[in-house]
Amino acid sequence: MAEQAAHQHHAIDYIEFTVVDMAEAQSFYGAAFGWKFSNYGPDYAGIQKPGGGEAGGLRLESEVQRGGPLVILYSEDLETSLAQVRAAGGTIVKEPFSFPGGRRFQFKDPSGNELAVWGEA
Repeated sequence: MAEQAAHQHHAIDYIEFTVVDMAEAQSFYGAAFGWKFSNYGPDYAGIQKPGGGEAGGLRLESEVQRGGPLVILYSEDLETSLAQVRAAGGTIVKEPFSFPGGRRFQFKDPSGNELAVWGEA
């Protein structure tokens, strides 16, 4: 196993998503973004960081509470990311739009979590 990256004081350390179907969630995020997972039983999976350690996790629950902070992912190729999210079964809730410095879109995963993806202009 790769060495755990150092934790940074007051930095966002871990993001946890509630999902209603673990297999479907792993399939979606794997297909859309190439994420890999460490399974810790049927109710939890860690989201692996490319260099080692974990960036977050998927937690199985009977329902997803909507609202709260918006998680925004970065993409080097926004149009490809948009196509991958669609192909993986994500629902686009805001088509790509421009803002100072870039463009982004927002989507819901199969469990109903809303995320965004942005790229530089």
